[in-house]
Amino acid sequence: MISLLILHFAWIIVTVIFSSDALISLKYLLAKGWYLLAFIFAPLVLFKEKKNIRLAAILFLTSMLLVTILSLYRHYKLGFSFANINNAVTPFFRNHVNYSAMLVCAVPVLVASWQLNKKYRLIVLIALVVVLAALFLSYARGAWLALVIGVAVYVLIVIRKLFVVFVLSAVLLVASLFWLKTNDRYLEYSHNFRTTIFHKDFKQHWAATYQLKDVSTAERFNRWIAGVRMIGDHWVLGVGPNTFYYNYKPYTIPVFKTWVSKNEEHSTVHNYFLLTAIEQGLPGLLIFLLLIGAMIFYAERLYHRVKDKFYRTTAMACGVILLMIITVNFLSDLIETDKIGSLFFLCFATLVTVDINNKNKNQIST
Repeated sequence: MISLLILHFAWIIVTVIFSSDALISLKYLLAKGWYLLAFIFAPLVLFKEKKNIRLAAILFLTSMLLVTILSLYRHYKLGFSFANINNAVTPFFRNHVNYSAMLVCAVPVLVASWQLNKKYRLIVLIALVVVLAALFLSYARGAWLALVIGVAVYVLIVIRKLFVVFVLSAVLLVASLFWLKTNDRYLEYSHNFRTTIFHKDFKQHWAATYQLKDVSTAERFNRWIAGVRMIGDHWVLGVGPNTFYYNYKPYTIPVFKTWVSKNEEHSTVHNYFLLTAIEQGLPGLLIFLLLIGAMIFYAERLYHRVKDKFYRTTAMACGVILLMIITVNFLSDLIETDKIGSLFFLCFATLVTVDINNKNKNQIST
């Protein structure tokens, strides 16, 4: 996995050199380098001892619970309304999407804690109830889906089918994209500009989602289509890391325009995998998918081969968190954020550490 990570970073360097805006991409590269040092190479040193992995989990859960309780209280003062959820989580989180993504990733850590610490199970159970309640009240559809996926992933790891399902899902997704592109079928799913709005009531928001009348869903389609069209012109090297915003508008199609298409907040394509292909080319996406595939393979493999209960449970938690992060990143682009991104790379470092520690101690069964 380390070799794939090095290849991933090396390819980013190449795309920075040929970027449409080298200065912006260079800033991205420096930030990425800091991420790798802080959340991969430092943990590879620190996680050699179990107590440090436990401490990292405790620090994550404690800080997350404190912020969650405060956010719940502030949300309560605002009537637990959908329209005010972003106000309740500010300034700890940019919006309810980032907040819910961290909440859902805390669930596997709490479940692992419950399995490993019989003495503190009541405390862990109370914390889990608080997190699940906050997750429900976050009104984030992607995080809810990630929770369901997380349960499925647990089962798939146990029956040794996670890696196979991941590969089949990737193939199915690519086939679906080709089907939509053929004869411009995607144009059949264009929305009505006048009826596509933001709903402050969550029931209306939910109904608008599957009716394709929710503005956030509709704007995602707008940017996804522009992004796919961009790949056609920049499929090898992409437009350069962190430069999507400065390049995508000429590729949008008028029939998919929404009320928020001006994009005053400078947000990106809202799909990290598509964003990677746009900014780093198809080779960059392929390398990233191989990296994810390796992590999934290792999580499943370690769970079944490691004898130590602590390390087996840790591998399972990393596998579930990884797939949850993948799920939310189909509707967002959070790998580069200072919260979800850190968990993604910490999972990588933890899996590598579990593998190394158990090989050194001859604790892997044959």
